Amino acid sequence: MEQENRNEVNLEERYRLASQRIHEICAEETVPAPFCDYFQKTARFLVQMEDLKNCLDSGAAQDYTLRQWEQLNTALYYDILPEQYEASYANPAHAVGTLGEVHGRILSFLYAELRGIIVYTFEQRFEETVVLLELFIEIYNSFEQEELPTYRDIQQIVYWFVSDYAELFAAHRTRSAIDPELDFATRIVMDSDLNDPRYLYRYGEYVSENERKTAEYLNRLSEEEIAAMADTFTEGYRIGFVAGGKDLSIKKTVNIRYHLGFERMIRAAIKNFEKMGLRPVIYRAAVSTVNKSQNQRIGYTGAAANLQYDYDHRADNAIYLDKRFVERKLGVLRSAYEAEKELAKEHAGPAVLEVFGETPFVPETKPEAYHLSEKQQKLTAEMRNELARLSDQYIPGKERSFTIIAFPLPEIGPDYEAIFRETVRINTLDYKLYQGIQQTLIDALDQGEAVHIKGKDGNRTDLMVALTTLSDPKKETLFENCVADVNIPVGEVFTSPRLVGTNGTLHVKQVYLGELKYVDLEVKFKDGLVKDYSCTNFPTAEENRNYFKENVLFHHETLPMGEFAIGTNTTAYVMAKKYRIADKLPILIAEKMGPHFALGDTCYSWEEDTMTYNADGKAIIARDNEISLLRKEDPSKAYFGCHTDITIPYEEIGFIEVVCADGRRIALLRDGRFVLPGTEKLNEPFEEAKIC
Repeated sequence: MEQENRNEVNLEERYRLASQRIHEICAEETVPAPFCDYFQKTARFLVQMEDLKNCLDSGAAQDYTLRQWEQLNTALYYDILPEQYEASYANPAHAVGTLGEVHGRILSFLYAELRGIIVYTFEQRFEETVVLLELFIEIYNSFEQEELPTYRDIQQIVYWFVSDYAELFAAHRTRSAIDPELDFATRIVMDSDLNDPRYLYRYGEYVSENERKTAEYLNRLSEEEIAAMADTFTEGYRIGFVAGGKDLSIKKTVNIRYHLGFERMIRAAIKNFEKMGLRPVIYRAAVSTVNKSQNQRIGYTGAAANLQYDYDHRADNAIYLDKRFVERKLGVLRSAYEAEKELAKEHAGPAVLEVFGETPFVPETKPEAYHLSEKQQKLTAEMRNELARLSDQYIPGKERSFTIIAFPLPEIGPDYEAIFRETVRINTLDYKLYQGIQQTLIDALDQGEAVHIKGKDGNRTDLMVALTTLSDPKKETLFENCVADVNIPVGEVFTSPRLVGTNGTLHVKQVYLGELKYVDLEVKFKDGLVKDYSCTNFPTAEENRNYFKENVLFHHETLPMGEFAIGTNTTAYVMAKKYRIADKLPILIAEKMGPHFALGDTCYSWEEDTMTYNADGKAIIARDNEISLLRKEDPSKAYFGCHTDITIPYEEIGFIEVVCADGRRIALLRDGRFVLPGTEKLNEPFEEAKIC
């Protein structure tokens, strides 16, 4: 305790000295132009953070009106909003254009990293704030010398900063994923008056019309409607454990991820989970470069103030990423897990509420932004694998599960409330009905040695997917009958294809993967591995290939086809057509609206040795492929830490046929319609909606 008190006093003194120096920088002109403007503006932002801290610490913000909270929130994120971004130092293009090629890019990184102080201040994570202030001052001091610092000078300051404070940032991230005592967000959900929209601003996240209107809409729903949404969410989670033959009773925590505005449903879900013996663990999407995973946002989130800003800074770790840092980070995380191994073992896995409806984002790839070198790309891929191994070591896949559900945001358009109600209906479709129809599909698929998928009307797909051989068809099956448990809504049958013999072309005219748009996407497979790929988003083939490699292959030279599935949720497809929102649906729903193919790990990664059964009692034996089997010799060669689904919409399907060893072909779909006897009911939504 005495040591903790000394550390706290030391931090207070460091903060006082740093704050005093930053106030001086606001008015100083001791560094040459154009850097003086950069440092003065950044220092003023840091003074703004001091004012925020004082306001929150004193309790003054508790009495803020809604209008005052809105003004504060806008002020915090003003500089990176699209209207201001072109002239912001957070924009690497502006920073390089103003400060030069040598210094602009890395100073843009510094500015972006300092913006993490916003959320550190709200969470009262004082040490993170102090070390970032000291980083800013150290770099400022280097510009006060007679000669300008070289890029190497600044890069080394940043390198040793992220290395020295890896425990602070990365270890806290690990603990926040498993320790329910870190309850900043939980307390907002459970203790706030959710009828008072001011609670939305207490997270420190950017709050847009989406979050405000979502909260308003949920507040108009009855207790019964909220309970039904929460029950679907939490019951899917529970069923996931039952279906997987896993013991939920030995678990004590569940990670809940959601979007701001859904707190009323999340509160009901937390109460449901508590009845299962699970306490909530709720952590924010990462803001530190040490913890970010490209431009992905994993955790609870508010609005993205500017998706282009996120995209511009997705590879900022190029500044310091080398083998030594990777070893340092992995060592820190291993120690963090070891220190909290009991908490880790008790963790049950994530329950995720996704959202959809935002205006589709088409990024601009800026040469001024950081990009990983080929060596760094390889290191990133290796690190993802090692991080997955580490997680599985302390939170074993064979003992955990998950569930995912999705709801629309108001940005989806004037039909928001109708789409929301329709989404609730889709999320609660009769899974018994689908289970029976999907079993009919599986019975046909189990007769085959391959499946032939052919596109039509400009879709160039011509793909043969090889299937595992059944040894005992009476007791074994190849496809999982997926209903509304871990993946809500209902509607797919899936397998891990055999790689050898999986050949051909996958093509989609337009698709969104990880919120990024791909036009005329074509992927060629040779024995189940990606052999070639292209799209037409950008003017040059090189730009298009780099875009796909970075955001779908995740810097691997190739990936296997880890999953082949047939989506059966024609009701969701009709909703997408009716409201013209197919381009806004998340993969969670989109994958149920046609055949889809996942690049990366199988659906059973890290759980291949856990026997899984369908409702008919048959064992699902296609849990491996030729690459995942390498785990028995070298796990680093068996896993990739990614799984990206690419769906072909029904309207682009010419046929899907099961190819049997005796030469028979069993038609499952033809011209976008289900033709296998016993599956005709899946066509009824098409007919009712009069979709050709």
